[in-house]
Amino acid sequence: MTQELDFDAVIRQRIRGLRLARGWSLDSLAARCFISPSSLSRIETGHRRIALDQLVPIARALGTTLDALVESAEDEDVVIRPEPEHAKGLTTWLLSREGALNGVTVAKMLITPERETSQPQVHPGREWFTVLSGTVSLQLGERTILVEPGHAAEFSTMVPHAIGAHGGPVEILTIFDHDGDRAHLHGPAAASDKSGGSLGGKTDRD
Repeated sequence: MTQELDFDAVIRQRIRGLRLARGWSLDSLAARCFISPSSLSRIETGHRRIALDQLVPIARALGTTLDALVESAEDEDVVIRPEPEHAKGLTTWLLSREGALNGVTVAKMLITPERETSQPQVHPGREWFTVLSGTVSLQLGERTILVEPGHAAEFSTMVPHAIGAHGGPVEILTIFDHDGDRAHLHGPAAASDKSGGSLGGKTDRD
């Protein structure tokens, strides 16, 4: 019974939180879901039992779904425990789950001078990284740009690009979109790297 009451409290918090996030008063949301403001207030404060026939219009008015409004978060493991993936001169930790964050992949990379120079890659989209330590050598078309710790780089990946370490190990935090993930982490070149070859696909995202 206590667990059921706790879950009801979560649903009430979601309703109130979504309403406030949209800047709506009780009257505004009540008008949108055809429930009286007093009834909606009692639902939010726990003074009225939540009925399914009320949740459906409330969810629709808030721009969400009934499933999202009532889903349990108890079983979700929110901690990501990345395992390092090694290739010559490159160690990668994936910091996001597959399909998360609207299709983008977040990764931390440690690049050392032992990493073999790869051919610059081209693919649709944009990429972003920030330097945590060391100095990155970013090859972007005909230019070579040094990116220092605390600085970030964002660029169109339709420009031939490759990332390397300048003068010592470098650690970066990077974000790939879907095309970047496929090109650098899951493309044919990346697969061959895991077999012992040079890091082609991963190399550049470097």
